[in-house]
Order: sequence, then C-alpha cells, then structure tokens
Amino acid sequence: MKALVATLALALATVAAAAERTAIVPPGVKPVGPYTPGILTGDLLYVSGQGVRTADGAVPPTFTAQARQCLENVKTVVDAAGLTMEHVVYIQAYFEDIGRVEEFEPVFASYFGKNPPARALLGVHRMPGTTFEVNAVAVRNLADKRPVKGGVLAAGRLFISGVYGRDPATGRVPEDPAAQVDLALDQLGTVLTAAGLDFRHVVFVNPYLTDAMPMQAMNRAYAKRFEFGNTPARATIQVASLPYGAHIEFTGVAVTDLARRRAVRPINMPASFTASPCVWAGDTLYCSAKAGFIPGPNGGIWAADVENQVRQTMRNLLDGLEYAGLDFSNVVATNVYLDNMDEFAKMNAVYGSYFGKIPPTRTTISPKPPVERKPDGRGRSPKLEEISLIAVK
Repeated sequence: MKALVATLALALATVAAAAERTAIVPPGVKPVGPYTPGILTGDLLYVSGQGVRTADGAVPPTFTAQARQCLENVKTVVDAAGLTMEHVVYIQAYFEDIGRVEEFEPVFASYFGKNPPARALLGVHRMPGTTFEVNAVAVRNLADKRPVKGGVLAAGRLFISGVYGRDPATGRVPEDPAAQVDLALDQLGTVLTAAGLDFRHVVFVNPYLTDAMPMQAMNRAYAKRFEFGNTPARATIQVASLPYGAHIEFTGVAVTDLARRRAVRPINMPASFTASPCVWAGDTLYCSAKAGFIPGPNGGIWAADVENQVRQTMRNLLDGLEYAGLDFSNVVATNVYLDNMDEFAKMNAVYGSYFGKIPPTRTTISPKPPVERKPDGRGRSPKLEEISLIAVK
C-alpha cells in the first residue's frame, strides 16, 4: 500500500510539474516548424529564434529596420507571457553578415537600455527564411535580475556574455591559437569571479570557433580549466565568423549554488576532459549537443542522410534524458545546427515526431557552408546535423 501511495504521489507530482509549463503563442504567429514561440516554466521564459519578417511576411528594406523588427518579434513573445524586455536576461544574435554588428548596437540599446541582458553575437552561414535572428531567455520576477560585469544573475544562474580570444584592453588578437583561447577563458573567469563564482559552477558552455581556430588547440586549453569527468555540458560549434576579428568565443550558464550542480553521464558515454553529457542546475538539465553518431566500439556516423542522422541524434539525447529521469516531454528549448538549410523540411519531419502538442522552443541555423558529403575510408558519413537541449523537471 505504501508503495502504491508513493507511486501515485510521484505521478501527481509529475502532472503538476508538467502543468507549470505554459506555451506562449502570440496571436497571428505561425511557426515555420515544430516548435513553440515561447515556453514559460518555473522562473524563466524561453523564446525561440525570431527572424526579421513582419506579421504579414514582409522583410524590412534595411538591416537596421530588420534588426528592429527581429527584436519586435522577440518582444511580442515576451509581452504575451506578461513580461517586458527588461525581464530578458540573455540573448543570442545570429548574423549572416557579422559586419553588421555595429549597426545592431544602437538598436540593441534602444530595446534594453541601462540594464541589458547578457548576449552572444555570432556570424553564421544561413538561417531559415531570415538573415538575422535572435533568441532569448527572460526571468519571470524582475527583482531576481542582477547585472554583473560580463553577465546577468537571475533565477539562481549566471548568464554569461560572449567572451572573445582578444585582448580586452587593446582589441589585439594574438597569432597563437592557444593564447587566444587562454585570453577568452581568462575573461570567462573574470565574469565568474564578479558573480562570486568560479569554473566549478559552470553547467553549460558554447565554444564557438572559426576555421582559423584548431579544435585540438581549443580543447587542450579548455580542459585545464575543468575537473575531468565533471566538466560542463557543451555545444562546440564551428561558425562562419565571429565579431571583432576573433576566432574563439565562449558563452554559457553557471549555477550560483554549487550544491545544485550535478553532472549526468549515461553508462555508454565515457568520462571526458571536455564535456559532460548533461548537467543539472537545480531543476534544469542542460545537455551537450549530440550528433548522429553510434557510440561504443566501431562508433561513428553511419547514416548518409539527414533523416537517419536526426533519428540517431534523438536516440543519443534520450540517453541523457532518461538517465536523469526525464524524457522529451520535459524539453523546453533546443538548438538545431543543420549542415544544409535546404534540408530544413526533412529535418523537421523527423525532429517533430519526437514531441507532442507543445514542442520546445527552438533556434535552427546552418553555422557554416555545407560539407562535402564524402564518406571516410571506413564508410562513415560526415556530420549533417547536431542538437543541444534544455529540459526541466
């Protein structure tokens, strides 16, 4: 009888938790894929990537007008959740032309004023139906938002603005890639210190790097900052360009209470110097980006088409979710990195089949030009997609 009561209590708790997840769909908004414009859950609102089109599908004639329309679209979702742009604590802005950053600055300032969110700026190859896109996270209680130099504290987390591999005083980018990475990580450490935290508190990191930054150079320097097997979750994305002439950028999230941080590692995923599969920050699970690889002996990507790679990716993501006691119904936000945006519909058809009536918020980009689809000497295929996610109990 006690076991039955406990089971019923757990079921009721699960239903109650699910009921707290509210879909935010402003009137007239028609998503172009299986995602929800906004999801309000717990202390935070997650906002899908918003492009530059007006409600009637028109594209404003200048970049400044497009950037303003993009932030208006973000505002529409934030307003529909009963919040304001002042509640926004983090954004990622994606530019098809990274040279437009200076034009974006006054538009950004006009929406966020004296208490702006943390942010990351990225140059990417292509996006679905837009040349500029912004996603966002907002905090429900404005009193819970506190800026620190280089970030914003909110909801028991520190949202970290992008830090770059350049000298912050002179703007100089060293020739040595390792020196660039160390400069960026030193700045990341400075932001953490300003919030009273350190590298142990970090739960998720996005290393963004251009072709000029060797992956191994980045990983060697990065691994020195974190504890083996207890590293943050991570989505390492090679992008077309970064602002300010940089070749490496780090952004991410840290938890303020170290007791609320716990790494999750399914048994089929070995401990790593560079990334944990997933990391808890209180009731929120941050999961590393996964691709369509088959783990274990003779591992690799064996599917040659994007549909089957997405299926394997979702299987890999589910490993982390299930090990944490969750499933796809708990997912509130994803980032999809698609090799070729011409396969957007194919990706959507498979991706959407894993979610119910309220799919998570989502941002989809093609970070770089498509790869050459040529198998290696063992017949393994190149990576055609990658997905990271955030889930909530």
